[in-house]
Amino acid sequence: MSKVSAVEFTDIIQAELPMAAESGIYLQTMEYGTADIILPYNDNSLRPGGTIAGPQMMMLADVCMYAVVLSMIGEVKLAVTTNFNINFLRKPRACDLIARGKIIKLGKRLAIIEVSIYSDEDIVAHATGTYSIPPIEQT
Repeated sequence: MSKVSAVEFTDIIQAELPMAAESGIYLQTMEYGTADIILPYNDNSLRPGGTIAGPQMMMLADVCMYAVVLSMIGEVKLAVTTNFNINFLRKPRACDLIARGKIIKLGKRLAIIEVSIYSDEDIVAHATGTYSIPPIEQT
């Protein structure tokens, strides 16, 4: 069972990540160690060539990683990205994107997460990242 509820995570996005909130990004599902996040399609997300801009997909992946981490450690707002890598695999269609994240390893101070981003049923990007988990006295 997730250590934060869908409502709590949505409130965190609204309060702490306004850029993500403005994009319309939302949580679809969250369980302990996994999360699915949706980025609704928007014409403003397109770049030349008619594809969804890479920074939009990077934001989606990072928010998904944050959800995965919080699902395991609870509401620790100062958990932050320390490493992020993404591979763009193919051009996404002009549709909602879904990010499916899962934990690879959770330690006391670091979490390693992977996220696959889908356009319809096709994987369009794969990201891995590391989150730093602050010591208890800093939360």
